[in-house]
Amino acid sequence: MAPRCPRVRAGILILGLTLTACLTVPASATAATSASPAATSAADTSSVAALTVEELRLDRAVPREILAASGLDTVAPELARRLGTAHSYAQARRVVVGEGSALWRRAVDRAQGRGPAGGELSRDDDRPLYWARLGMSRELRQWEPGFGLSEAQRAALIGDLERTSRGQTDIRYPQGAKGLKRVLVTGFDPFTLDRDVRISNPSGASALALDGTVIETAQGPARIETAVFPVRWRDFAEGTVERTLRPYLPQVDLFTTVSQGRVGRFDVERTNGAWRGGFPDNENVSRTETVPVADPASQPQWTTTTLPYREIVAADTGRFPVYDNTSVTEIPAGGTAPVVRPDGPTAGSAARAGGGGDYLSNEIAYRATLLRDRLGLREALPGGHVHTPVLQFGAGNTDPATGTVTDPEFVRNRLDIIAQVRAIVAVAVSGAAG
Repeated sequence: MAPRCPRVRAGILILGLTLTACLTVPASATAATSASPAATSAADTSSVAALTVEELRLDRAVPREILAASGLDTVAPELARRLGTAHSYAQARRVVVGEGSALWRRAVDRAQGRGPAGGELSRDDDRPLYWARLGMSRELRQWEPGFGLSEAQRAALIGDLERTSRGQTDIRYPQGAKGLKRVLVTGFDPFTLDRDVRISNPSGASALALDGTVIETAQGPARIETAVFPVRWRDFAEGTVERTLRPYLPQVDLFTTVSQGRVGRFDVERTNGAWRGGFPDNENVSRTETVPVADPASQPQWTTTTLPYREIVAADTGRFPVYDNTSVTEIPAGGTAPVVRPDGPTAGSAARAGGGGDYLSNEIAYRATLLRDRLGLREALPGGHVHTPVLQFGAGNTDPATGTVTDPEFVRNRLDIIAQVRAIVAVAVSGAAG
């Protein structure tokens, strides 16, 4: 039986591209603009009680419905209760780390069929994790302990919550497992939520479904570990990608960053560009600038995939076609205007969009592959970026003002995308080792 789908208010589903970089530094003021007054308050306020744009969206009906229909509506109240028992910063940190880690494990277990579903929402849904995390950060941001808490301490606790609840501290490969390949996969939060607050991100759903699983490949078994990243420019400028991936890239046999891309197709992105194109993030903040990384003097304009893209494109991995996407947008050497290059960048050009665009999916691809190269692993480590199809609601459920939070076609589309990501990873492991 299909799940019951109450009618709710929402926005419209749009496609999302991009992510990037390697060793980072704080973002400069270079061409940074704020997309709305709300964005300024979220990014720049020094008041510890001020909620972010993301946290304020929790007041809408759809997030509350998603949390109630997954059983994760109890997570934030439990954090608040446990924080109330903390009598020092050290105790509070233990609470936050424990509850953040527990949320990640609960979301993974739910996605992989372990334990109770907690409600009628399908287990493959990534949205409960996103909204539950925001509920926890909202409680933490407004918490006023009796022992006193500095602004820096509160920010550190929120950082602990972000990392633990995203699986970034839960990446563990078995020691001494002979013949076991190690694979690292990343996904993203939902985004463009002011257009449609119902939106789910199939890359995040894939991360939950694949975390800790072992897949069979032509080269033997492969263990997949995953993490999820925010859709926020500032986190990337502060080095969240490099901080998470740096300890593991020398250990793994293959990595791929994953995000939602174009309608009806997968893309293996051949080239990634060092440019932020300004599309507003989940805090409604816009950035138009060169991707900020450490040692900008040695920063390349382009990085490339080392995934076995020919094998991936040729394989039958699922119902969506898979493309080797070679297109970029550049300013040619000596030029001033952007030019689309279907076959990749020309010598000496400046990046204006990688194959994956100029948003955060291009940026994570750029950052991860630049980190690979700066660690001296380019020739040894297959890695790059895969874009999934846009996750679409079923016909008759496309109006965010009158639509439901889920429908059978929406669930089928997400399950098919997850299955195809798994198959693409298996082909990539086989192709890279062959």
